[in-house]
Amino acid sequence: QVQLVESGGGLVQAGGSLRLSCAASGRTFSSYVMGWFRQAPGKEREFVAAIYWSGGSRYYAESVRGRFTISRDNAKNTVYLQMNSLKPEDTAVYYCAAKFTSVVVTTTSQDYWGQGTQVTVSS
Repeated sequence: QVQLVESGGGLVQAGGSLRLSCAASGRTFSSYVMGWFRQAPGKEREFVAAIYWSGGSRYYAESVRGRFTISRDNAKNTVYLQMNSLKPEDTAVYYCAAKFTSVVVTTTSQDYWGQGTQVTVSS
């Protein structure tokens, strides 16, 4: 059974940093694209970043490019989202997702989701 378990969320002041982790288990993810999405109160879930499990090509939403970095550790089967220069508008529940695909899909049409971790950025 596939499991994606996020951790690392919390409360941080504007300008601060957090690192989210997504521990993946239950299958081999070599043919998957791993993604981070977020959902703020009253808003739709939106794409943040994605990485090919094999190869490591990365993609970012315009709103986070230059501030966030997605990475993976194959040995630990874990995907990370390093978030720097955080802004109050980054406040949301952040979700890890996985999709069996050869191209990045930035919609919520993913195969697996984690339970989410709350990130709150105070001004």
